[in-house]
Amino acid sequence: MSLRPFALLVLTAVVVSGCGRSSDSTDSSLSSTNSSSLGSKPGWTTNYEQGQQEAQAGHKLVLLNFTGSDWCGWCKLLDQEVFSQPQFKDYASKNLVLVEVDFPKRKPIADAIKNQNLQLAIRYQVQGFPTIVVLNGDGKLVGELGYMEGGPAVFIAQLERIRKG
Repeated sequence: MSLRPFALLVLTAVVVSGCGRSSDSTDSSLSSTNSSSLGSKPGWTTNYEQGQQEAQAGHKLVLLNFTGSDWCGWCKLLDQEVFSQPQFKDYASKNLVLVEVDFPKRKPIADAIKNQNLQLAIRYQVQGFPTIVVLNGDGKLVGELGYMEGGPAVFIAQLERIRKG
């Protein structure tokens, strides 16, 4: 079995079965997506290419949030405890470009975004949700995180280690 079909099979199993991660401490077709896709939250984009360009221009990191926003309990908890908190929003506005890579079950999502998200999940070998992939402005992988207890302070401390690392 080749790697691509196997990765698709694993990702499909994760999406169908539920969140794959409970705690963690540690292509050209991508440019055809529209940042005004359904479900984009304030401060976040769903367009990977746009996010990467913003990060490079602003000398920021890209935070890819691989999530099942409408069904994954750990993803909802991470959003509630970290991403929606003023401390994180302030930090992110100065240091990050936030890209939501969503795999919803009920929420509508544009086909171009679905395809982009699947390609990104394969590229970064996402095996569970939430998975946070951190890239530098050149698109190089510099870190990976998941849900962790402690709220925005702990999460930001991990991001700072990655940023300074």
